[in-house]
Amino acid sequence: MSDQPFPPADAAAFLGLCAGEWMSLRSSFELSSGGDDDWHSSERGELVVRFGEAVDEAEGELVVTAPGGATTTLRFFRDGALAIDGTAAGQWRFWPDGSMELNLSRPDGMTVQERIWFTRANLRLRSTTATDQDGTPRQGSFCTDIRRVSKAAA
Repeated sequence: MSDQPFPPADAAAFLGLCAGEWMSLRSSFELSSGGDDDWHSSERGELVVRFGEAVDEAEGELVVTAPGGATTTLRFFRDGALAIDGTAAGQWRFWPDGSMELNLSRPDGMTVQERIWFTRANLRLRSTTATDQDGTPRQGSFCTDIRRVSKAAA
């Protein structure tokens, strides 16, 4: 179990709670598929998230290693800006209910909104919606992440 306070009271506590090894199940939906059978997919994977403490103008950072081994660094600046792998990517906001919202602009013109929240210290939920330039929803996903925990030695 995480030694972080629950529920998280601020952005730094939220980011710290994200650190760990996670078993993940993601369901993705292609809303623009035109009715073919490829509109939905699900995948399982293992995520490893490391938390970096606040430095300079950053609230903190998360280094995420995805199931395929690719690593991404998300830096959360105190002014609400978000950088991914050193490039400005959008904005973040910590909500009073203990959740975090990310708003990202992709190079293809799509806008992605992701909401992340915890129902327990070891259960994290994420929902994502991608919309095109006209505001039409094109993709969505829902992800359940369960923290891997070790049993105490007897």
